[in-house]
Amino acid sequence: MLVTGGAGFIGSHVVDLLLAEGHEVVVVDNLATGSRDNLNPAATFHQLDITSPDIERLLDDVRPDVICHNAAQISVSRAQAAPLLDLNVNVAGGLRLIEFARRTGCRFVHASSAAVYGEPARIPVGEGDETRPINNYGASKLAFEHYLDAFARTYGLSYAALRYANVYGPRQNAAGEAGVVAIFCEAIARGSQVTIDGDGLQTRDFVYVQDVARANVAAARSTTRGVYNIGTGAETSINQLLEAIGHAFGRSVSASTGPARVGDIRKSVLDPSRAKAKLDWRAMVDLGVGVEATVRWFMSH
Repeated sequence: MLVTGGAGFIGSHVVDLLLAEGHEVVVVDNLATGSRDNLNPAATFHQLDITSPDIERLLDDVRPDVICHNAAQISVSRAQAAPLLDLNVNVAGGLRLIEFARRTGCRFVHASSAAVYGEPARIPVGEGDETRPINNYGASKLAFEHYLDAFARTYGLSYAALRYANVYGPRQNAAGEAGVVAIFCEAIARGSQVTIDGDGLQTRDFVYVQDVARANVAAARSTTRGVYNIGTGAETSINQLLEAIGHAFGRSVSASTGPARVGDIRKSVLDPSRAKAKLDWRAMVDLGVGVEATVRWFMSH
């Protein structure tokens, strides 16, 4: 198994689970946002950027049976400011990997995003609903999905694209454009003011990182092709989320309100029924349980 982004938040949990199941795992990460602290010592690590031509030589040396592709440019604001950079990483970098998969018959599991949907016409949104990304990041993720589908139709590429909901959990970095769970947890742990963008009534589908790792493993085992929503199907407002985090800290948390973010999606909830039917996967970790585990991690770090 080769895991790109395997020193990152989500990728490192994928690595841990693959190793626990007895697989040989190779990690590729440029450590731009990943951390050596997240690396499992049982995995073989190569510090390498997926946009480098050296990735092709490494793939030929390793000859993986499965690639779990979690490396990405994940900053929405950076994608808006530097769309060619976003394109180079999220599309061109990924093409180097699927070219190898095409040549060798390697199974390909891709970390996509709910951002491909944009503002959904209905919730929960299903894989067959219209994809209308509202930012460059979502557009690059959707473009790569189209390449996967084209390679499957033309060359028989075996792939699964996992459209992640809002992933949270231990090891998430609160810096930059991190998930709101990490931002709230770090602020409360440091005794800093919590700020909610807008009225806090915007909703999201929060899925625990270990459930996402399980989805990667299920997709790696499967031979089915296509896109799959990886979420809980449960709608949680930002205000409800803050209340749950405060409960895990054992205190009531007040928050100031700031202006709503430009282009922020009002409601985003995924229908995970296809993943249940095709991959035999469903989210197992309740939000309260996942938040408590995340809070414990932030307090210990």
